[in-house]
Amino acid sequence: MKSMTGYARVTAESNGRELTVELKAVNHRYLDVNTKLPRAFIAFEDVIRKTVAKKMNRGHIDVFINYTDHNEDSKQVILDVNLAKNILDAAKALKENFELKDDFQLNALMRSGDVLTFNVNQFDEEEISAFVESTVSDACDKLNQMREAEGEKLENIIFQRLETVEKLTSEIKEYAPKVVAEYREKLTQRITEVLGCVEIDQARLINEVAFFADKASIDEEIDRIYCHIAQTKKLLKSDEAVGRKLDFLIQEFNREANTICSKSNNVNITGCGVELKNEIEKIREQIQNIE
Repeated sequence: MKSMTGYARVTAESNGRELTVELKAVNHRYLDVNTKLPRAFIAFEDVIRKTVAKKMNRGHIDVFINYTDHNEDSKQVILDVNLAKNILDAAKALKENFELKDDFQLNALMRSGDVLTFNVNQFDEEEISAFVESTVSDACDKLNQMREAEGEKLENIIFQRLETVEKLTSEIKEYAPKVVAEYREKLTQRITEVLGCVEIDQARLINEVAFFADKASIDEEIDRIYCHIAQTKKLLKSDEAVGRKLDFLIQEFNREANTICSKSNNVNITGCGVELKNEIEKIREQIQNIE
């Protein structure tokens, strides 16, 4: 099991070229890859996305790439002499026509657009593509190592929370049978107070109690919570991406807990139900970070 959060940085060298790949991952409902590349690497964006998709299933992944070519002939400076001459002539004309001070210097001329241009030697796209793919893949592996370590911590936390959920559910199950007995006792007491010494119709009393027992029964909800606990534990031990399945299960946990609280006619069950919902919410917060 992996977390969706993490960071990795890998630097690789090949034939005088240096490539640094940084990956930053946070939680996201789907896989969302955002790339920040040098302009010359835009052609490799699809390769980067596909490489990340092979290694990741969910999460927002920011990919940062820095590239340096240390080869001496990797760049050439090209001087446009005609353009430089035209700029100097224009500066001279401005000076004469408007009686301006001549402060035009070499640095200003060099900074003029397109006087000096840099020509980057064309590299072998297939070679660079393989270099990029390999380095991004290594960065993904490193990121996954961190995500697995974080996932292990999340797994332990969720297991502890599940133990609390199971304990609270067992307490609710213990209190549940007492609800009907308490209701029968209270109903008998009220009828006696109202009717005095008149004999109570036991058949009608039994029917009323049976109707209440059926309406207030939470046996199914308790059984389903136990099933959800078992299924969650099984998913946590899976090597697959289980975040979405766990997210669905936690919604089912919430549904059962809400039903228990709505049916509750016992202060002890209500108290346990509130604590149960609190623990389920804590589990939900942790699950949001699971791939």
